[in-house]
Amino acid sequence: MLDFEHPLDDLRARIDALERDAEADPNSDITRELAILQLELEARTADLFANLTPWQRVQLARHPQRPHTLDFIERLCSEFIELHGDRRYGDDPAITAGLASVGGRSVVVAGHQKGRTTADNVKRNFGMAHPEGLRKALRLFDMAERFGLPVLTFLDTPGASPTLQDEERGQSWAIAENMARLARLRTPVIVIVIGEGGSGGALALGVGDRVLMLEHAVYSVASPEAAAAIIWRDSKHAPDAAAALRLTAPDLLRAGLIDRVVPEPDGGAHRDYDTAAANLANELTPLLDDLCAHDPDDLVHARYQKFRAMGEFTQAPAATS
Repeated sequence: MLDFEHPLDDLRARIDALERDAEADPNSDITRELAILQLELEARTADLFANLTPWQRVQLARHPQRPHTLDFIERLCSEFIELHGDRRYGDDPAITAGLASVGGRSVVVAGHQKGRTTADNVKRNFGMAHPEGLRKALRLFDMAERFGLPVLTFLDTPGASPTLQDEERGQSWAIAENMARLARLRTPVIVIVIGEGGSGGALALGVGDRVLMLEHAVYSVASPEAAAAIIWRDSKHAPDAAAALRLTAPDLLRAGLIDRVVPEPDGGAHRDYDTAAANLANELTPLLDDLCAHDPDDLVHARYQKFRAMGEFTQAPAATS
């Protein structure tokens, strides 16, 4: 349970107690009261989650039980063959990539993969890709174009791995190369932000024809803690930074930086993986059908115009002598 969910604790405790009583004595009065309390919990949960602050959404996006890339692949794809290695240095478990089938259509998928246990998180570097992970994804992007397969990318990372060894192996170059390649890839690209979309590590998989975002995911140039440390010199101001960064799905939709918000189950995607995946599938299927009907050259041109139009600026008048 997250801190902001504690107002629901008493109601959940009453429901748990009634469920135990119903098992011991399944009479109609207990069943009726239990049904009423469950309806009340659903209503109060919906009201609570309809008014979340940006910082609370950050907490949800980082929830340790939130579905990761492989959880969505398992539910969206009837087949998945994972591919490994960048053919230059090694394999990176922080990036999952391979060939899959979605609704009978062959696709290439690539996404950040976090772990569940401490050992698995260490193995996967908490979803923070090394350069070889990004180059693995790049290798599959090239394969997708060669065979005319659409690309699905799943974003869920605090950021790219920031160690000295990663920089020595070309981390910044790998991020830039992936973004440039995705920008001109002659096949449909759909980006899905499923958890944290953090900094350059997310952008390396984040250039596409359509960008979808789960309702309680976040997407930002920097983590709230990093922004607070820069602006206020104190990471305790992370909630203030989260509000200032406009990193929530509704904020980004209003700014035109994403295309659609995918609703999550009541209480967040971590409470019902199947419903979260089904909601995403409802958005993906028509998008794939539409984009695959376009000429590749038209896709590249529209993609360029889409990202070129992002952001607002004011040009200062020319100085007069």
